[in-house]
Amino acid sequence: MATEIVVPTLGESVTTATVARWIKQLGDTVAADEPLVELETDKVTVEVNATAAGVLSSIVVPEGTEVDVGAVLCLIDAAGAVAAPSKPVEARPAANPLAGVNPPPRQLGPVSRPAAVPHAPLPAAAKMIAESAVSADAIGAGTGKDGRITKGDVIDFLNRPAPVAAPAPAAKAPRQDQPREERVKMTRLRRTIALRLKEAQNNAAMLTTFNEVDMTAIMALRTEYRDAFEKKHKGVRLGFMSVFVRACCVALKEFPAVNAEIDGDDVVYKNFVNMGIAVGGPSGLVVPVIRDCDQLGFAGIESAISNYGKRARDGGMKLDDLTGGTFSITNGGVYGSLMSTPILNPPQSAILGMHKIQDRPMAIAGKVEIRPMMYLALSYDHRIVDGKEAVSFLVRVKEGVEDPRRLLLDL
Repeated sequence: MATEIVVPTLGESVTTATVARWIKQLGDTVAADEPLVELETDKVTVEVNATAAGVLSSIVVPEGTEVDVGAVLCLIDAAGAVAAPSKPVEARPAANPLAGVNPPPRQLGPVSRPAAVPHAPLPAAAKMIAESAVSADAIGAGTGKDGRITKGDVIDFLNRPAPVAAPAPAAKAPRQDQPREERVKMTRLRRTIALRLKEAQNNAAMLTTFNEVDMTAIMALRTEYRDAFEKKHKGVRLGFMSVFVRACCVALKEFPAVNAEIDGDDVVYKNFVNMGIAVGGPSGLVVPVIRDCDQLGFAGIESAISNYGKRARDGGMKLDDLTGGTFSITNGGVYGSLMSTPILNPPQSAILGMHKIQDRPMAIAGKVEIRPMMYLALSYDHRIVDGKEAVSFLVRVKEGVEDPRRLLLDL
C-alpha cells in the first residue's frame, strides 16, 4: 500500500509553498524521516521528510510548482513498486503571500480550476474594495492570473492622483533586456520582503527619531570580561548586541506602547518581550525572534543570537523562529552604515537601528576628547507611539548602554 506524502502545515498565515527541489528521485529507496523534497515558503525553506520507509514510486508535483497545504506531493510504496509517472499537478504562478486564503482539500493528480472572471478580485482585494467603496470595473484588469485584481492593485489604484483629462498616451513598449543584462525571477522570500516593507509604508504613520551613544563604557566592559565570560559560558562570546537587547528590554517595560501593536480599533499591550534580531542570509534579510527575551541574561541572549546567525547562513531557519516578535533591532553597522531609517516589521510598532562605531571629537567636561560613538535610530508608528514616548525610550536605551551597571541594577 502506498503512503501519501502531503504538504505539512507551514505556520501562521502561510497557506502555499513552491516545490524548490526534489532531494530524492523516482525509484529511490527512502528511510523513514529521510528528507524527500524542499519547499520554499514566503519566509524560509522547509524540508519534507518521509513518514514511512519504502520506494519513491510517484512524484505528483514537479519542481517549480506552487502547492497548497495538504496537497499530495508524492507516494511511497512499501513494497518497492514504481508506478508510471502520473500527469503532474498543474503549475500556477505564485500567489500574493499576504493574501489570506483557506487551503483547498487534498487532491492527487491534475487540479482543475474554474475559468477566472475578467477583473474578478481575489479575496483579500475584494475585502479592500468593499471597505474603500470603489468598484472592480474602475480598477480594471489586475496583475493576477487571468487579469484578476490583487490587493496590490487596489492599493495602487487608491494611491493614484485624481485623473486629469488628457490625450491617451501611447502604449509603453515592453522593456527589452540589453545584451549584458540578466533577468532572474524573484524568490518567494524576496517578494514577501518587498510586499511587507511596502505594506509598512502604506499602513503605518512611520517616523524616525535619532540619538547617539558613547560606546566607551561598553567597550571597556567587553575588553575586561570577554575572556572570563567566554570561559564561564562555554564558548559563548560577549558582544555588544546583548547589551543593546537588555537596554531595550528595560526601556520597553517603562514605555509599553513601544512594545504594543494595533489590532483594528484596539491597542494590544504585551507583558513580555519577544525580540526580533535582523539577520542577513544568502536569500535576504530575515528576523528571527528571541522569545521571552526580558527573562534572559547576557549569556542567553548572546547564545541565541549566535545560533540564529549560523542557521540563517546555513539555511536552517524554521517558520516558528520568525513569528511572534514584539520589537526588533537591526544592526546596519556591521555593513558600515553610519546612519539609516529602519522600516517597521508589521505588526510591531517600533524598530531600533544600530550603526557603525566611529571615533568622533566630543565635548566632555569642558574638554574635547575622542570617543567611539554610534548613531541610534528608532522608527516608530506615530498612531500608537507619541513623539515624547519615542524620544524618552531612545534616551533610556542610550543611558543603559553608556552605563551598563544600570542594566544589572534594573535602573
